[in-house]
Amino acid sequence: MKLSFYGHASFGIATEKANLIVDPFITGNEKASAIDINDLKADYILVTHAHQDHILDVEAIAKRTGAIIVSNFEIATHYENKGFKVHPMNHGGSWNFDFGKVTYVNAIHTSSFPDGSYGGQPGGFILEADDKCIYIAGDTALTMDMKLIPQFWNLDLAILPIGDNFTMGVEQAIVASDFVECNRVLGCHYDTFGFIEIDHDQAKQEFTKHKKELILLDIGEDMAL
Repeated sequence: MKLSFYGHASFGIATEKANLIVDPFITGNEKASAIDINDLKADYILVTHAHQDHILDVEAIAKRTGAIIVSNFEIATHYENKGFKVHPMNHGGSWNFDFGKVTYVNAIHTSSFPDGSYGGQPGGFILEADDKCIYIAGDTALTMDMKLIPQFWNLDLAILPIGDNFTMGVEQAIVASDFVECNRVLGCHYDTFGFIEIDHDQAKQEFTKHKKELILLDIGEDMAL
């Protein structure tokens, strides 16, 4: 499995059987100007919630690739009504796709489309594929619900927001990694704009103090899992 960071909370995940994109917000992110969405492969697009900084490029990518949009019922219905292929989910539900298993889990945040219309309740994903298990937290506060995750899954990686202000900050993300029992964390939702800028070295040092690894990829950088 290969993960590619496209900036903010956007990732590409290449499994043995399919290419996934999570929360594509690329063309609106000046820091991701080197990423051309027309070069991205996508069989599925996973959407955690409806905020513009997570859905901006969903339609363009889905239209070009024919990707199936996977999200909560309200977001899936929104795109289905526009003629896109979707797979609706809701909290606690799992589905076996051709590439692996996906579970939609709780997140504490808000969710509305850019026009203010209702985007359902926000969530995250547990992805099981290629004998690996990843927790994609989405935009979330620290929540006790995270303690449920290790009762069902043994994580290889947790993708957690660390930018603070709109989501958890570094201190809370360290506790979240305790709750989900995963000491390998890939950070996201930081540096895109002023409210969420972080000190990279300090963030890594804080994780190291707790005997954890914080991975901060450059935009366009890949990692193998």
